[in-house]
Amino acid sequence: MQIKELLSDKKLKLTTARKELLEIFSTAHKPLSYEELKSELSMDKATFYRNISRFEDESIINCFESNDKKRYYEIQKKPHSHFICNLCNNIECMKTTNNTYMDGYIIKDVIYKGICKICNT
Repeated sequence: MQIKELLSDKKLKLTTARKELLEIFSTAHKPLSYEELKSELSMDKATFYRNISRFEDESIINCFESNDKKRYYEIQKKPHSHFICNLCNNIECMKTTNNTYMDGYIIKDVIYKGICKICNT
């Protein structure tokens, strides 16, 4: 993903904070919360959330709330589901696509909850 082109396509200015956030999310292998990122960030909390909000508005970032009441963020890629463990709160991106269909609805997110492989052993 070319960050400069992505922001240009969305008519967003390339700032240090935006570049930093998109670089982190583009290399992440799972959704991340602010708490997981804050030690890596060179911006304050307000700047983080202001940019995340703008990225959500522009459909660059996808977010959801987990069992631990934290919001998790990831680059919006092809639609996929997430699995959240009820015991350890681990979040996994599911490799399968979202095949859920409900007449008259547009389904954008499916989250499965249960016990992960690690906690189940």
